Amino acid sequence: MLSSALRSMRTRWVTLVGSFVALALGVGLIAMTGLALAATFDAPRRAPERFAAAPVVVAPSDTLRVATPGGERTAKLAVPRPVPASLVTGLAGLGRTAEDRTFRVDLSGDAAVGHPWSIAAATPYRLVAGRAPGAEGEVAVTASAGRGPRPGDRVRVTAPGIPAGTGVRTVVGVVADAGFEKAVFFGDAEAARIHPAVDAVAVHGDADAVRTLAARVPGMRVLTGDDRRRADPDPDRDSEALTAVNAMLGTAAGITGFVSVFVVASTFSFAVAQRRREFGLLRTAGATPGQVRRAVVAEALVIGVVASAAGCLLGKAGAPLLAGRLVDEGFAPAWFAVGDATWPLHTAFWTGLCVALAGVAVASRRAGRVRPVEALREAAVEEGGVPTSRVLTGTAVLLTGLALLGWSLLTDPGDVLKRKTYILQPMWITVGFALLAPLLVRPLTRLLTWLPARLPGATGMLARQNASAAVRRTAAVAAPVLITVALAGSLPGTVATLAEAKATEARAAFSRADYVAGGDGPLDPRFVQRVRNIPGTVTSASRSTGVAVLEEGTALVSSEARAADPAALAATARLPLVAGSLSGLDDDSIVVNEEWATRTVGRSVDVWLGDGSKASLRIAAVMRTGTGSNGVYVTPANAAGAAVDRVDVTLRDGADATAVRALLEAAGRDTGTRVLTRDAWVAAHHSSTGGTTRAGMLLILGIALLYTGIALANTLVMATSDRVRDLAVLRLAGATHAQVLRLVGAEALMVVAVGAVLGAAVAGLNLLGVKGALELLSVSSPVVVPWTALGVVLTACAVLAAVSAVLPALAALRTRPVETAGARE
Repeated sequence: MLSSALRSMRTRWVTLVGSFVALALGVGLIAMTGLALAATFDAPRRAPERFAAAPVVVAPSDTLRVATPGGERTAKLAVPRPVPASLVTGLAGLGRTAEDRTFRVDLSGDAAVGHPWSIAAATPYRLVAGRAPGAEGEVAVTASAGRGPRPGDRVRVTAPGIPAGTGVRTVVGVVADAGFEKAVFFGDAEAARIHPAVDAVAVHGDADAVRTLAARVPGMRVLTGDDRRRADPDPDRDSEALTAVNAMLGTAAGITGFVSVFVVASTFSFAVAQRRREFGLLRTAGATPGQVRRAVVAEALVIGVVASAAGCLLGKAGAPLLAGRLVDEGFAPAWFAVGDATWPLHTAFWTGLCVALAGVAVASRRAGRVRPVEALREAAVEEGGVPTSRVLTGTAVLLTGLALLGWSLLTDPGDVLKRKTYILQPMWITVGFALLAPLLVRPLTRLLTWLPARLPGATGMLARQNASAAVRRTAAVAAPVLITVALAGSLPGTVATLAEAKATEARAAFSRADYVAGGDGPLDPRFVQRVRNIPGTVTSASRSTGVAVLEEGTALVSSEARAADPAALAATARLPLVAGSLSGLDDDSIVVNEEWATRTVGRSVDVWLGDGSKASLRIAAVMRTGTGSNGVYVTPANAAGAAVDRVDVTLRDGADATAVRALLEAAGRDTGTRVLTRDAWVAAHHSSTGGTTRAGMLLILGIALLYTGIALANTLVMATSDRVRDLAVLRLAGATHAQVLRLVGAEALMVVAVGAVLGAAVAGLNLLGVKGALELLSVSSPVVVPWTALGVVLTACAVLAAVSAVLPALAALRTRPVETAGARE
């Protein structure tokens, strides 16, 4: 049967092109993303950057370590302690030292980092022009390729600790850009005045002696060799970026496999339905059902092998381009590149082959069941219903998806809002609807075409009857549209709905605040003081910190925390409390959320504060979980080392709003602090999705739309080639070329509408699940429908379908109708 299958494929190569292209592209995408994924597993170990020239670095530990019966548990400290002055003095006795102070500055509108000049000798920074800063008002700045300030230029530098009106500085030196930060160097005395805390000490002395001395001070670490990179700015940025890239590419690869199975299965199923008479002739000639099945499987095997091999070559060529694009867009580090791993190619090849065989499995069984007489007598109109096995399978998958959604809503609504859940869970419902599509398309088609069929002319009536009669063709075209619309509505819609829910929570929490400043880093103390002195206002100056709690004796769980004065907090915020009251918050208590294992008001809980110190605090109140953004609240006494980074301002009754606004804006101008209204601040901090999330959504939708285009083009080309005689009969009945083409185009658009309605139903169910989870979490936020994404997807599907149907029909109409209608099959 293999030789027979090969000869048959040579005569029907047009109908197989779509399956080949879909499978090759699917394998290519899996191989490409797999090769990029392999490069994310192991980040190269960076050499020390900031302290590359320092033999020993003493810096505060940024890791909390807690011993448990199950071993040591660690968590990131929110506010590491600075190096104490006594240790700095002791280290100076062991050799030459340089004190590092790191603080945020604004350099002529650009974010930068300030340092004392003495630490430059321990770093890769070297003067390329001018001299070192020394006197008050002098700075050295980084520049690259001749761009940026030059010696003698005057620049505006603002930072907490720089007096108002004295922000203009003279650039006396320029250092080469090191690539990991934009630095501004001050004289040592001025840097110490701006930022008194010592963040690290570079020591030119014996490492063992330094360790002995530093061991006397808890929370200090001594770094030598490659470990010095732990004192670099954001030393884990590479691994964090690669984790995000890994998640994005992994999701894209999964969606590729998911969609490709449906496209290939739909294509083979439709192709088998078209060849029933051919199979009947084979059966009449003596072929057994098993031989017919093996012939169909042999075709799939040949296509699978060739397409998978082509896809691997395509993926290998495209992987470096993908890696380069990820770097250019800022999703991956600059060093990111595809390595020499080969397992992604093997995985992609065998995945493609399995997809081809799985896609043809059901179709081959249907082909083997064709009876000679049944096939030879079959009319052009399809007979019979949807196979019972498909109905049962589709129903089971759909009910499973709905049951999983319902179980999550009943047991853990917050799980529905997690990225992994809202990406994977909709697949169950999508698969269920796709399997049941042949059962749904006929009644839905007749419903959608009820009005067009009653309009003047025969186009609407004929389109309705043709689409209703050819259920397999309609379902084959509607299925990829269903999947694409479902993904376009579910994924971006869920992300946008969650973003809106977080914004809604923030607006509710800030409902008593009229103005908000900060939220992106420490604020200038002078700004905070001036705002506190504005008459007619209540000001809550809060600090960002963190706490950790040991749950069940084994899990060290970290939570974001905010430290604020309880009275001011109550006047400016409306926290979503479910138990207790803010009036009970003091230096010996804490406000937690429902995610905490211990959440009984009045009960004490042992916690580790942001600087690593341990405290036993009484639970004063409990907040609801919400979308997960409700953290923990403590008083400033339990946030040692944390600077004020946000100020909420509420106007008192009778206050002059215009005067207050003017004073706030003046304080902001003088200290380089941005002051926003409550709604503007919420919009700036909660209304958009991250770049990686947006890129991942676009990648997924792009893959789905690509496959939809292939499926539409392939199925409609196959269907049109099978309807050549029907079109000729229409011409002989008096229809013009334009009327026939309008009929074909109308049918294609109508089937796209059917798929769009089914996809919208899937998206609606998924978004309603998200809405239900939010309501159960007491977050009243509207569902955000991604109309733009849906519009783009539907427009693309409609154009692809119309073009794919009209062009083959136009080519078929070139032959005289009499010759076509009189030709033997």
